[in-house]
Amino acid sequence: MSKPNKEQVMEQLGTVQDPDLHKSLVALNMIKDVVISEGKVHVHVELTTPACPLKDKISADIQSAVGRLDGVEEVTVEFSATVRGSSSKGSVLPGVKNVVAVGAGKGGVGKSTTAVMIAVGLARSGAAVGLLDADIYGPSIPTMMGKKGAKPLTANERILPIESAGVKIISMGFMLEPDQAVVWRGPMVHSAVSQFLQQVEWGELDYLIVDLPPGTGDVPLSLAQTIPMTGSVIVCTPQDVALADARRAVRMYQQLNVKCLGIIENMSYYCCPKCGHRDEIFDHGGAEKAAASLDVPYLGAIPLNARLREFGDDGKPEAAFGDAGAEIQQAIEEVVGNVASQISIANMEPASQPTLSVE
Repeated sequence: MSKPNKEQVMEQLGTVQDPDLHKSLVALNMIKDVVISEGKVHVHVELTTPACPLKDKISADIQSAVGRLDGVEEVTVEFSATVRGSSSKGSVLPGVKNVVAVGAGKGGVGKSTTAVMIAVGLARSGAAVGLLDADIYGPSIPTMMGKKGAKPLTANERILPIESAGVKIISMGFMLEPDQAVVWRGPMVHSAVSQFLQQVEWGELDYLIVDLPPGTGDVPLSLAQTIPMTGSVIVCTPQDVALADARRAVRMYQQLNVKCLGIIENMSYYCCPKCGHRDEIFDHGGAEKAAASLDVPYLGAIPLNARLREFGDDGKPEAAFGDAGAEIQQAIEEVVGNVASQISIANMEPASQPTLSVE
């Protein structure tokens, strides 16, 4: 029986494509090592995100392709991950690979909850993650991350972010007294967002998730004008009024020349925990149709669930990945994986610069 050599193995691996990037693993420089011993082939693959949702498919495709070689008795696949970033970040956030805005066309659609789930989910996968609460007028991230009342320290005239659930977080909520209202005009909001981006010691991050206020006002414009973003994620609920606002949010980012990574349908349906009956309270499937009509990715649906609300109120975001039930956990992890995939895809495309002429 003939024995395979490394050249033959690499030739077979050249036929295996990354399902998201649609290029071969070899062309993408994702094959980091091949070890052949006594008919056994071990392949080390470096993914573009630790949250890759198609890891099992990649492994199966490798085993199938390499297993066709004469003399191969067993194929094992090892994964590591190095998150890639845009080369356009410049010196504003030199250690941050990807800045992703999470926005919504209207309030009340669960945008902040979704931003928290994305940040915590990416951190759980092994990525280095930051979460910037840019909802200056209604900061809710400190409560949802279990850090209400915390006060950031400073070092060398830089703000040190608070850490929770493996995520570095900063919020206007940390700077306010309880029940204190923020009564600011646009220029002050712009200044606060710029400070959070430029004067916080974020360190090395794979992802900086930015929770935006609802609508298409000052903060999204400030963010786009301050730093190039990898892209934006739009959160909406299925009913028509929310979808109309979501479409406007997508169009705003397109006008700013910021890539829309996709749309998430939150509160997509309700499944009774006692009897299992499914009720589509706010309709269902509208976000997927809107994404198709706008030619942007559909990132998945998150059900309406009382446990998620409780975890947010109690400041226990990690519980959503273990104590909310298998269906909820699977839905959230699917959304997180799809967001990570779209970030990887965006980083394979030519970098675009934000439009700065919006008034």
